Amino acid sequence: MKKKTIWTIAVIMGISFVFLLGLQLTYIREMANMKKEQFDESVNRALYQASRNLELNETLRYLEKDVNATERRAIKKDSAGTRSGAPNDGTVQYPHQYSVTGKDGTVYSSFELKTMASKPAHMPKAMILRTDKNSNTAASKSMQEIVKNRYVYQKALLDEVVMNMLYSASDKPLKERVNFKILDQDLKAELMNNGINIPYHFTVCTQDGREVYRCPEYSDEGIEYTYTQVLFRNDPASRMGVVRVHFPDINSYIFSSVRFMIPSVMFTIILLITFIFTIVVVFRQKRYTEIKNDFINNMTHELKTPIASISLAAQMFNDDSVTKSDKMMKHLMDVITDESKRLRFLVEKVLQMSMFDRKKAPFKKKHLDLNEVLETIANSFSLRVEHTGGKIFINIEAIDSDIYVDEVNFQNVIFNLMDNAVKYRKPDEPLNVYIKTWNDDQYLFFSIKDTGVGMKRDSLKKIFEKFYRVHTGNVHDVKGFGLGLAYVKKIIDLHDGDIKVDSELGKGTKFTVRLPVIKD
Repeated sequence: MKKKTIWTIAVIMGISFVFLLGLQLTYIREMANMKKEQFDESVNRALYQASRNLELNETLRYLEKDVNATERRAIKKDSAGTRSGAPNDGTVQYPHQYSVTGKDGTVYSSFELKTMASKPAHMPKAMILRTDKNSNTAASKSMQEIVKNRYVYQKALLDEVVMNMLYSASDKPLKERVNFKILDQDLKAELMNNGINIPYHFTVCTQDGREVYRCPEYSDEGIEYTYTQVLFRNDPASRMGVVRVHFPDINSYIFSSVRFMIPSVMFTIILLITFIFTIVVVFRQKRYTEIKNDFINNMTHELKTPIASISLAAQMFNDDSVTKSDKMMKHLMDVITDESKRLRFLVEKVLQMSMFDRKKAPFKKKHLDLNEVLETIANSFSLRVEHTGGKIFINIEAIDSDIYVDEVNFQNVIFNLMDNAVKYRKPDEPLNVYIKTWNDDQYLFFSIKDTGVGMKRDSLKKIFEKFYRVHTGNVHDVKGFGLGLAYVKKIIDLHDGDIKVDSELGKGTKFTVRLPVIKD
């Protein structure tokens, strides 16, 4: 499958998963907002009804108190009139029943007011016993008029009592007007009536913010969502109160309605992660396949040359038409020997990387002087560099240059870096190589910089990977398997060091190696 097709499928599926996840999260957020709005409406409705109940209770309390006082005064007056010898002329009492009823029809209290009317003083008994229709009608109308007048009078007195009660009640402190225990019961009952059965905390404050009461076990958890309701809202502003309610478990209550969506979101996230992992594995496998193919092509190309040289030398040995002089025989033997060494070197290089992957490479470390090692290797490469018209420049600044390394492998590291500088030079241009050493309190550094072809920025991230080679199209003027820098990186890591590369296309490349300082 082509890489472009894989990318297209990956992008489409990725967008689908992200869209599905976003849709689920949006749905959860909308459901939570809707639940929060319903919760707000229910709480505000419950607080309003609780404040109404509080006002009704206060009105009832003062009304009962006033009525009881009025009845006591009436009884006292009646008793005084009897004791003073007032004539018992048959006064008739007319009871009137009153009650205080809530919005839901609950009767909070009831009481009775009595009106009194006197019978005619000199009415003969015979007239009382008469059943004359006209007389009964007149008497009934007269009695209704008396009761009506008495009712109007009593109602006016009652209204005056209520008004006086309200004004006298508002003059009292808020903590005397509110029964906090009953208020708590009303809040709980009204919240349950509105479908809210979770713990709550409340305080009662004056209008200017002074706290009058705080419920037991009060805590500030969930205080960011506080609901307020004005108490005695018909009183003067300075006499009003405010009840503040908050719910510690409001978040759990709000998100309880969307908990069933959490498994769906989790499964979607798992699928998205699995999809991303699968895509990464597919592309990595595809890259490894490309690397494997490149390695096979390079290895085949590299091995063909020594095999062909050895085969040609063998044919010449077997060809009777070729004169077998001592010089010819020596030349053929040298060719076979050199090409065998080259072939063995290529095979050992592959086997060496495999051995490093299994972490079975034996090291024979010894103390060396980095400055001396670099100067020795630079001298061996001087002829190859000078052949291009360039020169090797060495700048020795390191004072503590002692290193504890495996001599063979560490020298191979420097050989590989120098060999790359020579191989990747600019055609028909002089090559200059700059070698520098320096150190600080903890580390010893050396760098190898060339003026070769350089590399693109994208290649810098991959040059230390096995089998990776910088693409040069179909040109195969630079031989190799793409194992040299991977080998360098592995050796430096095994010596607790670090290597980094800086390069610019067309200007050259610089490798910097950092090694720990050996201290006594």
